Amino acid sequence: MKDIKVIGFDADDTLWVNETYFQETEQEFCKLLSPYIDAQTLSAALFRTEIQNMPLYGYGIKPYILSIIETAIKVTDGKVSPAVLQKIISLGKEQLRKPVVLLPGVEETLSALQGKYKLIVVTKGDILDQEQKLIRSGIEHYFHHVEIMSNKTEKEYQKLLHHLDIKASQFLMIGNSVKSDILPPLTLGCYTLYIPFKTTWAHEKEKVPNTHPQFKEIKSLQQVLSFLSL
Repeated sequence: MKDIKVIGFDADDTLWVNETYFQETEQEFCKLLSPYIDAQTLSAALFRTEIQNMPLYGYGIKPYILSIIETAIKVTDGKVSPAVLQKIISLGKEQLRKPVVLLPGVEETLSALQGKYKLIVVTKGDILDQEQKLIRSGIEHYFHHVEIMSNKTEKEYQKLLHHLDIKASQFLMIGNSVKSDILPPLTLGCYTLYIPFKTTWAHEKEKVPNTHPQFKEIKSLQQVLSFLSL
């Protein structure tokens, strides 16, 4: 850990609340379609549609709403009304305008780390949405660089390390998703800190690599400071 020069922070559900809003939108979607289908079956159908569309649409609120609209048409055999479709679009716009709620200890931790390490944001999803959330968060000034990936793969992390001109052992990645934030950089030889969020999208769930020497699970962002002996 003494060689670490750059610390990467995932954004959604690591720096600020995100998945909670997706769940709220899905709950409203289930209410809208309750005359046609039960919530459990609808949620399963939506998840299947999201996974199928992911290679084409990528991640984020806009692809999510497109998948919701497609699911609504499928499960109702095209009977869903224009009024319901308009409401779904409105739900998407509402989600895009949600306030950015920082998680506990974010500013305190970033302030303590600033100047001691190069801090960067490493996130994925829609570029415009993620850029706007970072601006609204009020913490943009802490970061030297913002990397918005279409997907968090080993290849993308390797490109990031090359761009930063550092070795894998000089990079620490912090995030709430084992699949996206932990396993790819860990495979490359980076250090990783995993901070579970209260809810996790099913697509992001993976087995926690507890026995790996360059992996550590912590309970909160504030624990990063004690982990780095600050």
